[in-house]
Amino acid sequence: MTTLQSLPSLGMHPAAGSLPTRAETRDQLSRATYDLLVIGGGILGISTAWHAAQSGLRVALVDAGDFAGATSSASSKLLHGGLRYLQTGAVKLVAENHFERRAVSRQVAPHLSNPLTFYLPVYKGGPHGAAKLGAGVFAYSALSAFGDGVGHLLSPAKAAQDVPELRTDNLKAVAVYGDDQMNDARMALMTVRAAVDAGAVVLNHAEVSGLRFTRGRVTGAELKDRLSGEEFGVDARLVLNATGPWVDHVRRMEDPNAAPSIRLSKGAHLVLKRTSPWNAALATPIDKYRITFALPWEDMLLLGTTDEEYEGDPGEVAVNDKDIAQILDEAAFSIRDQQLDRSLITYAFAGLRVLPGGPGDTSKAKRETVVTEGRGGMLSVAGGKWTTFRHIGRTIMKKLEALPGHPLGDSYEPVSALPKRLPLPGIANPNAVAHRLLVDGPAPGPRMSADTAKHLATHYGSLSFDIARMANENPHLAERIHPDAPEIWAQVAYARDHEWAETADDVLRRRTTLTIRGLATDEIRGKVEDMLRG
Repeated sequence: MTTLQSLPSLGMHPAAGSLPTRAETRDQLSRATYDLLVIGGGILGISTAWHAAQSGLRVALVDAGDFAGATSSASSKLLHGGLRYLQTGAVKLVAENHFERRAVSRQVAPHLSNPLTFYLPVYKGGPHGAAKLGAGVFAYSALSAFGDGVGHLLSPAKAAQDVPELRTDNLKAVAVYGDDQMNDARMALMTVRAAVDAGAVVLNHAEVSGLRFTRGRVTGAELKDRLSGEEFGVDARLVLNATGPWVDHVRRMEDPNAAPSIRLSKGAHLVLKRTSPWNAALATPIDKYRITFALPWEDMLLLGTTDEEYEGDPGEVAVNDKDIAQILDEAAFSIRDQQLDRSLITYAFAGLRVLPGGPGDTSKAKRETVVTEGRGGMLSVAGGKWTTFRHIGRTIMKKLEALPGHPLGDSYEPVSALPKRLPLPGIANPNAVAHRLLVDGPAPGPRMSADTAKHLATHYGSLSFDIARMANENPHLAERIHPDAPEIWAQVAYARDHEWAETADDVLRRRTTLTIRGLATDEIRGKVEDMLRG
């Protein structure tokens, strides 16, 4: 096997069609006047940039960190209707969520999402009875037009076959329903790529240091490249503040006296090695409002989440011992102890939900999107769900179109006229892609392993063939980054040349799964940094 020490020249020859350099992008941003500047590269900003570029607008998108570098890559990785919303009678909301979930998982990004069966265990003395939950999952599946089967009750014995670590003591029944799962960072990156394909200009690691004003109106932003230290600016007819937990920070650049518009809720998750195969996920009721998830994800087990009001610096949110204890204790309601040993934890992460300002328990607050206009004409958007990211992008565009004075001009195409289910790049049947990768693998030399082929197919779709070609042309790139992970070195070169990866964390945390698997060693990190500089 090729060793890490033999890989110093991995990326000395960028692939054709590579991205412009950061200097070229800064120059492009500073020279033009854009119709729309989106500040914030989380999924709300990315989706808006994608829809705006589709509409024919000149769009710029910047983020102080990496794309999906904060909340948008710290979710529960679900595309779901929101079973708990039925508890509050939000039937219309659940139906709308299901519509978007099906659109993304079936037509927009079937290569990046996959169906997942959920088991909702009903224990003696639990917060809900079997009859109530059975009726609930039936109604939930009905609101999805039974596209994932009919919600029903299952015997504990059958459920234990699919989830061997399920606690069966005092287990009365198991309610069954269907939703979908994804890798949120990969979904976000593909949406960035879709925005760029539609004409948007994007730059990560570019921090807004101030806003530009013309006669009291916000008409752009001052920026600093966090990697080079270079300062530059962007002019725009309209500025959208989509900075998530930092939305009020940017609003105060427009108006130092702007009142707080949001509050934050911390959600923590744990990633663990699995002690046995899981063929379904667990959604265990903790009380009348909260559910804790145990999700088979990326060949691991994802546990969470917490819901606690957060008032600190958004950039310092982290998982603490209290979070770990809470997640493991709540998981123990339905999972056997051997699967919850702390030694199995490979990674822990926390994100911040952005909720409308106001009193009350954050766990009961609506996950709604709020759009406000500041005194200088800047629009700020915050809140929402990953499941409805396309709908949110369209909604924001409709609000921009409705602003007085037609600030978008007359050359754009209204978002209502755009294709309803435009697919993300790489759309393909992942099983067919994986088969092709195995059949047409690199030669001469060993063929691609089955787990690598599956991983590429479900994270890149048909774009996997570009990575396979790189591996075929350079055998070093066909080697695994770590023997216990499916990723190969060609993905690092691809991330650098085609996916805006600038730092080791960009690659290891968001463009591959090395970090969440606990495999991002110092040696690997150093080699990734060498490739990024290559």
